[in-house]
Amino acid sequence: MVTASLNIPFKPWRKEHPPRRILAIRLQAMGDLVITLPYLQHLRYQLPADSRLDLLTREEVREIPESLRLFNHIYSIGGGRDLKKQIAYTCLLLPSLIWRNYDAVLDLQNNIISRNVRKILWPAAWSQFDRFSPIAAGESTRLTIEALGIGRSEADASFDILDPGPSERLITENGINSKEEFIILNPAGAFPSRNWPMDNYLSFAKIWTQHFPQDRIMLMGTSLIEEKAKYLQSILGSKIVNLVNKTTPSQAFALIRKARLTLSEDSGLMHMSWVSGVPTIVLFGSTWSVRARPLGNHTLFFDSGDLECGHCRQEFCKYGDVRCLTRYTPNFIFERALELLQKKNSTS
Repeated sequence: MVTASLNIPFKPWRKEHPPRRILAIRLQAMGDLVITLPYLQHLRYQLPADSRLDLLTREEVREIPESLRLFNHIYSIGGGRDLKKQIAYTCLLLPSLIWRNYDAVLDLQNNIISRNVRKILWPAAWSQFDRFSPIAAGESTRLTIEALGIGRSEADASFDILDPGPSERLITENGINSKEEFIILNPAGAFPSRNWPMDNYLSFAKIWTQHFPQDRIMLMGTSLIEEKAKYLQSILGSKIVNLVNKTTPSQAFALIRKARLTLSEDSGLMHMSWVSGVPTIVLFGSTWSVRARPLGNHTLFFDSGDLECGHCRQEFCKYGDVRCLTRYTPNFIFERALELLQKKNSTS
């Protein structure tokens, strides 16, 4: 039996055969949900073909898991971020969940809703996500699944996209041919203290396209980076593929899987990249990277943990210069990107 680590409460599966009906619960933001997917993918492959793996999540974030051949059924609750409304929608779902008679519940959320759903369903086995220990969220997810006691848990990026057509059309419609590769720049940190200067992104893009003239630079996301995308496009012209506000979450997830490299700040798209096995470099700034960091040999991250003011989690830098990020030059990041690609090529 695999035993749990850290602060993961669990009741392991005791029978010789694997559980036939498992419910996974993750109710947080898109990036948090995406982190669970490679570990649930690995679990899926461990289970017999006739086993059932269902997901309970929030309505706002169901699109990406719904685009994958991974879950038998996805239950979702409405209510936005309003806890009282979420509880009401959960109560409406309970009869359907009880009827499934789940053998095991993976509580990958650990909040008042997920804990009570698990208690009401009263499964033979369960485990509960550790929200507070200073380990990466991906590792906490892995340990939670492993604590269920049905085998070792690993990340598996071999997702099966149900309908790749829409994302492929976006590529051709934006002039990327089969001989071109693209990298993704994602200046999407939520606060100024998490933002690498735009002139650094511009310099990095120029260095990259000088060394790899066949490559394009893709930008995706919401209106948060709309002006930044326009700035890069106004200078780099056709080298930029501007898909800001043009993709659904599932299309973005499918497109990222085709990227050569992603350079990103702390964002949901960053998590989409590393869980897909794409070489990913992350610039964290004020973020507490211990929880948010990407995992795997195909990733690198640069944070503020070595500074006296590190991991401040403040919206604005108290020194006014975001020194935790500005110290990393475009040339330095480019060299690290080359090393990351070389590492991938040597192991593929």
